[in-house]
Amino acid sequence: MTEEFCFSVDTADEKKRIDVYLAEKIKNHSRSYLKKGIDEGWIRVNDKNVKPNYKIKARDRITVSIPPPDKPSLEPEDIPLKIIYEDEDIVVIDKPRGLVVHPAPGNYSGTLVNSLLYHTGGLSGIGGVMRPGIVHRLDKDTSGVMVVAKNDMAHMALAKQLKNKQMKKIYRALVWGQIQEDRATINAPIGRHPLKRKEMAVTTKNAKEAITHFNVLERFSEYTLLEINLETGRTHQIRVHMKFIGHPVVGDPVYSNRKNPFAIKGQALHAYKLGFFHPRTGGFMEFTAPMPEDFTSILELLRARG
Repeated sequence: MTEEFCFSVDTADEKKRIDVYLAEKIKNHSRSYLKKGIDEGWIRVNDKNVKPNYKIKARDRITVSIPPPDKPSLEPEDIPLKIIYEDEDIVVIDKPRGLVVHPAPGNYSGTLVNSLLYHTGGLSGIGGVMRPGIVHRLDKDTSGVMVVAKNDMAHMALAKQLKNKQMKKIYRALVWGQIQEDRATINAPIGRHPLKRKEMAVTTKNAKEAITHFNVLERFSEYTLLEINLETGRTHQIRVHMKFIGHPVVGDPVYSNRKNPFAIKGQALHAYKLGFFHPRTGGFMEFTAPMPEDFTSILELLRARG
């Protein structure tokens, strides 16, 4: 059933962004979902389409016609899952490379969420129908440690830590070339690529702050092994930042134009360590996921070459 709303803007609300205003008025939908409605045209101002950053004016007439939600059936699937830790609130897993985290329209099976529904029996609903329990994500071809919420309380607490940069996220990556600095910080905003809509890029247009810290673990003749600490969590952040400084991640099919010389499908990027405060007890917890076998095999090969 379509939800219909109509608002007439008061003087006191003038100059607010329309997405902020609507998030205050319509409590059962998130601001990001309402922004989607503005982009898709089922939210209009004075019968005209506007952008999410539109500043509302007194006596503006805002009409909202929220379409009925799609109700795809997400079925539990017995997909092998490496569970590092589990309790009544959270489950910490070691995601393998090649596994998609959550379903997308037209592809509702074979994902981490399908596996979690089978192994845990229930996840938080805040992420919506397509992303139950998912507080943060890893790219399909990135392996490593993730935490998933089993109830709404846990989801909100973990999401708050993520937003406030309290979640510790350490990665390991093999990149092309020798990086001379022992440690450095990349502070460069990331947004949608201006031409390739499925890719991200360092840009100042419609971008968000992105900060990546790294230190060198090991150098090889043509490669460098890095430990990377993410201060922010933008889409494809490590991969985009490494490309930006001229050291793309080995095996990256999107952000590196170099031929992958190793037997690894996807990028040599691994979420090695994750730390956070338990949503119920408040105690700090830290988990590591061992490097995948194909990644360690590459390092052994490079070491053998001297």
